[in-house]
Amino acid sequence: MSARDSVVYAARLARIELSNADLDAFAPHLQEILAYVGKLNQLDTAGVEPTAHVVPLRNVTAADTVTPSLDRAQALQSAPRTRDGFFAIPAVIE
Repeated sequence: MSARDSVVYAARLARIELSNADLDAFAPHLQEILAYVGKLNQLDTAGVEPTAHVVPLRNVTAADTVTPSLDRAQALQSAPRTRDGFFAIPAVIE
């Protein structure tokens, strides 16, 4: 499969319409990328464990702590419209 055919195939999978000029412009770039991937495939990876990230990640979320928040009256105070203690918004489903 030629590089141009690969671009056509990738564009079809991505549902992207490309002009002939675009196809001709992208083909050499894709050929370079595929050549680089070919070099990577030559590496001996025996004994290398598969990883999802190259650096170890830990959960970086903040701890759950209870903090004071606005009471209902304060939250509704700046709303343009309220109804029965709730925000009133226009209907989005008919």
